[in-house]
Amino acid sequence: MTRRRSTAAFAAGLTAVALGLTACSADGDEDPVAAASDDALVVYNAQHEQLTEEWADAFTAETGIEVVLRNGNDAELGNQLVQEGEESRGDVFLTENSPAMSLVENAGLLAPVDQATLDQVPEQYRPASGLWTGIAARSTVFVYNPDELPEAELPASIMDLADPAWKDRWGAAPGGADFQAIVSAILELEGPDATRQWLDAMEENVTVYQNNIATMKAVNAGEVPGGVIYHYYWFRDQDGTRENSGNTELHYFGNQDPGAFVSVSGGGVLASSENQEQAQQFLAFLTGTTGQEILGTGYSMEYPVASGVPANPALPALDSLQAPAVDPSRLNSVDVTDLMTDAGLL
Repeated sequence: MTRRRSTAAFAAGLTAVALGLTACSADGDEDPVAAASDDALVVYNAQHEQLTEEWADAFTAETGIEVVLRNGNDAELGNQLVQEGEESRGDVFLTENSPAMSLVENAGLLAPVDQATLDQVPEQYRPASGLWTGIAARSTVFVYNPDELPEAELPASIMDLADPAWKDRWGAAPGGADFQAIVSAILELEGPDATRQWLDAMEENVTVYQNNIATMKAVNAGEVPGGVIYHYYWFRDQDGTRENSGNTELHYFGNQDPGAFVSVSGGGVLASSENQEQAQQFLAFLTGTTGQEILGTGYSMEYPVASGVPANPALPALDSLQAPAVDPSRLNSVDVTDLMTDAGLL
């Protein structure tokens, strides 16, 4: 029995989820946006809820502006905004990965970001269009169990995982936006033919898990020797009990490899917002010193990208990762979904 689904069915499912979010919040309660005052700043938030709540509380304390969060994941909220179009009540959109932001940008729904805000963010962490900006970053890594996979046998490139020798020896969560962003980087850097071949081989080789944490747990338990995740899951666990990572180490591909991809979390102002000034102020806050310090010193373990704020000292420096240069606005979620569906991974 095939695992493939048509692109139309996949898109329909996303639309259904998005429409459902207009009525209820993630925990089944009434949507908080429905009760929001006209003056409240409504943020469609696909970033980690705890981080964005910390940002919102600090912003409100500094400015007096109320912030209401509609929480969801990248695909849900990106597709919901496209569905709502100019009728959306949203003012700001925050993502974990840039493809969802590009989806909204390509639909013509974003307003230009104030130049002063853009100036706070290095060019490699924002799109050339200036229609949104990076607010955080996360690095692709290969988590591995040294008892199952000696250092000498680690893959030199993420593309090596297509080799038959890696069958049943690595795990990933292809259904998640995180992994799909990594595939979007492979597509941008290697082209469609190489990406299609890699995904076909992945379908043969990979052990599928629900998410990054489940992948890391499996590697820690010795179920698979290694797995592709984002760095911060490992560092958070290491900073705590190490229950899910104590038997593992991280391998950074480096060398501008697609597996060294650094995914940019985005923030944008919706063109339909009736609170343009406050929305721009919120983005300026996130990319300013206070917002980036909340990111750098909190539980997140993601990388600050703006205002010269350093990352948590436990992390290797962002500029040491030898990440490939990728314009984040060129990462295409629609093409990736098609390719992964064709490969039987979605």
